[in-house]
Amino acid sequence: MNDLIISLDTKAGAPLYEQICEYFKQEIQEGRLAAGMRLPSSRALAGNLSVSRSTVDLAYDQLVSEGYIEAVPCKGYFVCDIEGLYYGTGRREKTHETGREAWADSPQKGVLYSAGMGEERKAETDRAKYAYDFALNGIAPGSFPHNAWRKLSRQVLTDAQDALFALGDPCGELSLRQAVSAYLYQARGVHCEPEQILVGAGNDYLLMLLCTILGKDRKIAMENPTYRSAWHDFGHMGFERCIVNRDTQGIDVHDLEQTGADMVYVMPSHQFPLGTIMPLKRRLSLLKWAGRGDRYIIEDDYDSEFRYKGKPIPALQGFDKEERVIYLGTFSKSIAPSIRISYMVLPKKLMQRYLSGENPFSVTVSRADQKILELFLREGYYERHLNRMRSLYKGKHDLLLHWLKEGMGNVCTCSGENAGVHLLVHFKNGSSEQEAVERAAKAGVRVYGLSEFLVSGKVPQMPATVLLGYATMSEEDLEEGMKRLVKAWNGR
Repeated sequence: MNDLIISLDTKAGAPLYEQICEYFKQEIQEGRLAAGMRLPSSRALAGNLSVSRSTVDLAYDQLVSEGYIEAVPCKGYFVCDIEGLYYGTGRREKTHETGREAWADSPQKGVLYSAGMGEERKAETDRAKYAYDFALNGIAPGSFPHNAWRKLSRQVLTDAQDALFALGDPCGELSLRQAVSAYLYQARGVHCEPEQILVGAGNDYLLMLLCTILGKDRKIAMENPTYRSAWHDFGHMGFERCIVNRDTQGIDVHDLEQTGADMVYVMPSHQFPLGTIMPLKRRLSLLKWAGRGDRYIIEDDYDSEFRYKGKPIPALQGFDKEERVIYLGTFSKSIAPSIRISYMVLPKKLMQRYLSGENPFSVTVSRADQKILELFLREGYYERHLNRMRSLYKGKHDLLLHWLKEGMGNVCTCSGENAGVHLLVHFKNGSSEQEAVERAAKAGVRVYGLSEFLVSGKVPQMPATVLLGYATMSEEDLEEGMKRLVKAWNGR
């Protein structure tokens, strides 16, 4: 295995680590690297390919994150046993172009957003009680792309005809859905046609639409803890709800089978609030579950844009062969909450069912806003915006990690690194969650206990845990907030 021949093109658009990663994924998918096979050490492979060891380490880290290989301490890297993965030579389906993914600039500090973040809509009067708030439901202040948005708004309104102010397509403007479809394929590995996309003002609205399509005679399963807003949405829509056990890899598919649910809501690329990445083997097991009977998976891909090590984890929908995944995404977190533009990718037969109804709902986003967003995507502004925001958030992420490891290493450990905009802090000094939250509050700092995101009972087999968000705070405020937490949690 040390003499693998991998053709690397230094002039290609894709970085070398991505080329190495794609090579191994193809070899594993087509069965040429069998389950349990040991891969070369990073040092050996780097020497064989004449690249830096860090390049190979980055490729291996990405493969581990996606669930293709596993790292065994003191032994090395081994190919995972992934049931249902092998498509056979000639049938491999890529989830990404081999070229560079499209990305962009992002959010705005101190503004509430609506997708994927625990109990949002917190009262500002409540926030005012704290000098520093490690909020989970906001984006970076001052980062909204004012100049680009102003320019595109002026362009859209200058060129506007009367049709721009009519209701428009109930599914959303076709030109916007075409732009979203292209973005999803390139950036998330989602396979869909523009005609499968529904545009709406927020995920709450889209889930309501989904209820009208599927009917209320459904039982939906969710993890615990989870995104509580979605839990309440399903309850308001009349769905029967149930909780499914989970482990370190995500939802327990065997337990899911026992519940009798015919729908499941998951966040496989970055589970909220625990930050778990569902590996490929578990994803395929979940798809296999959905393939038995009239079952569907709702994939909430709420913060897929923000990953700080390696490439983003491909969407579950890209592996779906039987059209059982309903994919949810939003621009509220990456641009601004007030934009209120989300989208849902439906399996073709569900979209046909919706359109065959007598009166589809009118779209809840103005045609002008849709046109501005379309141009923002097509003309490269979104890619630049996301790149800028990733850099901004990574700096805050690294600063927070430094304080947790250097200032409180004897008190706690952390998890959920390298993705999203929050970290989990696990106490190993015997402190309870309530004690940690109260000590922080006395120091003028707001933190969020994991129990806030439970929908039932307790989190099993986990120490006292709090969540620290870092999107809404400046680096100066992060520093001061962490200084106070170090004193409060170290008992000084």
